[in-house]
Amino acid sequence: MHVSSTRKPRSLLNSRLDVSWPSILAIGLVAVMMALISLASVPQTVGWLGVGLAELMLAIAVIDWRHFIIPDRLNATAFVLGLVHAWWQDPQDPVVALATALARGAVLAAIFWALRLGYQRMRGREGLGFGDVKLAGAAGMWLGWPVLPLAVELAAVSALIFYGLRQVIQKEPLSATNRLPFGAFLALAVWLTWVFENTSEPLLCCP
Repeated sequence: MHVSSTRKPRSLLNSRLDVSWPSILAIGLVAVMMALISLASVPQTVGWLGVGLAELMLAIAVIDWRHFIIPDRLNATAFVLGLVHAWWQDPQDPVVALATALARGAVLAAIFWALRLGYQRMRGREGLGFGDVKLAGAAGMWLGWPVLPLAVELAAVSALIFYGLRQVIQKEPLSATNRLPFGAFLALAVWLTWVFENTSEPLLCCP
């Protein structure tokens, strides 16, 4: 299965999305729901940072779903907001908090980069897009070490389930060359894992 987020011109971010009003309304309702869940999961400032994460991840998911692109500015904003999130969660020792967050982001981005290169060399075509690698780096800024594998697994499993169901419904054979916007699944998985981590802190080790 080809899970590429093939790059297209950056002007797509500023272009008008060709969606119907029901789709726009549905996306708006999902955005409100995600914001409310973020605030309910974590009180005060961290909750509002979670709202920012929710809206950024939703925007990434929608754009990648429609255009197979993850805009750099959205990844960059999620990365910077992740730095603020890391600092705010440990204001007594911000240097360690920021260094740990940067290390997580670097490790996850490196893993995705290795997967991207490995797939290209084995199959001779792009699998993961470079935007997915950047999104993985941003994800590492938000999520603690114990839940990083959970976010990746959630994204991969949900993408595979969706692909399998789509092929069955459309009565089409499985193919390794079909395109799937993996970034859309990863983005939503990052936010869901953030909610889980912040509502299950007593069960998890500190990042």
